[in-house]
Amino acid sequence: MKGDGDGWAAGPNGAAMWGKNGAAGILLLAGHDGEDLDSWTMLMQHRAHWTNNGGTWALPGGARDSHESAADAALREAHEETGINATEVEILKAVVTAGPFPKDPQRPELPGEWSYTTVIARTIDGEELETTANNESLELRWVALSEVAEMPLMPAFHKAWPQLRALLGELAMTH
Repeated sequence: MKGDGDGWAAGPNGAAMWGKNGAAGILLLAGHDGEDLDSWTMLMQHRAHWTNNGGTWALPGGARDSHESAADAALREAHEETGINATEVEILKAVVTAGPFPKDPQRPELPGEWSYTTVIARTIDGEELETTANNESLELRWVALSEVAEMPLMPAFHKAWPQLRALLGELAMTH
């Protein structure tokens, strides 16, 4: 059902994680085959201060609805938060970058098995797409892959970035 993923789920060490059915985000790349991967850019979201971990940079994304795949959720969230349409991107891979976390016996009202899936995609034509930020963003910016680690990242994305960056290198070798 549309919107049934909004709400909190159990996370590690008593934390609450947004998305009753888990969450997903899009790591959207722009670049051309044959170019140095470090010169490719990815779309980053400067999160509005009222959001979870506001003021940090991360991927556009959010809660999964019960009927959605991770890719469907990431594409829907990308459209809501950036104005980008699914027809403008090609999905390359989806990878779970956090969780799943078990149910918390201290808070039985929160669902368990929360996970975050990063959906890696690229723009169809290799070019940076025009974006329109919604109220969940202070700013949307295309950032060179070589500069991502220098930004004030959302803690969970900061933790996942080395794994994702290595995976991007592997994907570049196969595409």
